[in-house]
Amino acid sequence: MRKSLGVTGAIVISASSTAATSSIGIGLGLIAGVVGLHLPAIMLLAFLPVLCIAGAYGRLNRVDPDAGSSYRWVGQVLNPWLGFLTGWVNVVGTIVFMAYTVAVTGSAIIQLAGQATVHHLAGVALDPNSTLQSTLLGLVVLFAAALVAVRGVDLAARLQKYLLVFEYVVLIGFLGYGLFAGSQSFSLEWFNPFGIPSMQALAQGMVLAVFCYWGFESVFSIGEEVSDPRDASRAGFGSLVLMLLLFVFASVAFQRVLPLQELADNGAQGLTYYGNKLAHQPLASLPLIALMFSATASLQASVIPTARGMYAMGRDRTLGPVWTRLHKRHRTPAAGTLLVTAIAAALALLALVIPTVGQLISAAVNAIGIVVVLYYALTATAAAVRFRGLLRSAPLEGLRVVVAPLVGAVVLLAVGGYLAWSFYDSADHFALAAENGWFELMMPVLMIGSGLLAAAWARWYRRSPYFTERHATS
Repeated sequence: MRKSLGVTGAIVISASSTAATSSIGIGLGLIAGVVGLHLPAIMLLAFLPVLCIAGAYGRLNRVDPDAGSSYRWVGQVLNPWLGFLTGWVNVVGTIVFMAYTVAVTGSAIIQLAGQATVHHLAGVALDPNSTLQSTLLGLVVLFAAALVAVRGVDLAARLQKYLLVFEYVVLIGFLGYGLFAGSQSFSLEWFNPFGIPSMQALAQGMVLAVFCYWGFESVFSIGEEVSDPRDASRAGFGSLVLMLLLFVFASVAFQRVLPLQELADNGAQGLTYYGNKLAHQPLASLPLIALMFSATASLQASVIPTARGMYAMGRDRTLGPVWTRLHKRHRTPAAGTLLVTAIAAALALLALVIPTVGQLISAAVNAIGIVVVLYYALTATAAAVRFRGLLRSAPLEGLRVVVAPLVGAVVLLAVGGYLAWSFYDSADHFALAAENGWFELMMPVLMIGSGLLAAAWARWYRRSPYFTERHATS
């Protein structure tokens, strides 16, 4: 694959993957329903272990930029089975994310149509909370985003740059206005993590907040296409810090404008509701347009690293050769890009069994959050093992590169494990419903279990050299 991306383009890809506007628009309401008026506290608290994980990614990418990123690094340093599992849950989690973001995108389009007084189409009443209507509209956007991704990361980055500028101008403008115009009294208690109602609320809030930061590492999967590997590291850290500032800013602004019950009740339509509280039409539509742009950009930004991760797995023969086919002109994994898109579309259609967009988001976000903390922790552990010699040769750098990632890994595994246990303990039967604990737990278990089965297939049927060849890790 050709090196065509500079640091600005890398930042754009990373920032689009984290999808700040989408996370703020639909995520803050979900988290508020768990932690109450402690949104700023949980966003700050979750940032600390994620920052440690970012250090691990950055250091590994400096010495070994690879399209497989954590899949390659964990397999080299720890164990190929763990490496494959890391790559697998990353890919599957992203595809699940794409499947529900399809519905989010379609829902935003329907909401926008409603604000333009278009409430019916071909005799059908438009409902932004209908997963069927939202999914069908969102699929059109998904396939359009995939076609742009086939053209290459440089074109995708140029397009997303303009979307990001619009998003952030609108987002910062409305958040800043809400900060001063809101009628809810500001309180320093919002920043107190000890005020979070329970350990389960803390664990679930942490996992949901980590999910909001998830995506900064997507830039490392295009390390082979970035002009300088250090640009990928700068982009990852830069987008992560930007997300922190936006999330804390948005948390305070939302809580200044919306009482807790209104914030929690509006969930998937939180940003739209916030905009309508602050402005009249047509200005009130601007946050909704920003949300639609953010969801569109995140769909495209998700296709890019996922196809490249599977390209790396196909290159190692842990997956089939179709994933390694490059476009003759653009030198991108075109076949993989279109296949990932098709799988995400199929999953989005299967998700129609969940009746509302809000329930779909809740089920998907919790499941993805658990697998994200798992592969973050494995990547951080790989960095600590690989660079452990720094503790002797350069103790201060060793603390940053070895100890900090390990601490981050332990914290994330603790909160993820506690949340998984709480899901198991919260129900005594299985039901196909987003609020059922066993259903919530089934999704990450299926992601991990399918990864182990796929690894066994690659190891003994494909006889992939990934499982038998050892690589230098110095």
